[in-house]
Amino acid sequence: MATLRITRLKSGIGAKRNQRETLRTLGLRKIGQTVERPADNPAVRGMVRTVAHLVKVEEVD
Repeated sequence: MATLRITRLKSGIGAKRNQRETLRTLGLRKIGQTVERPADNPAVRGMVRTVAHLVKVEEVD
């Protein structure tokens, strides 16, 4: 099963509140931090779409 490797690239300062909360929900607190989440989950894909301009996403096997 594939997973998504999500890396935070930019700050949430100046972003909308829901975007800041989405970063926190994904577990991304610091710039440069990386987390892995399941790729087949629609909730995770929606969160990634919300903060796509602040993160880098890679699909990992």
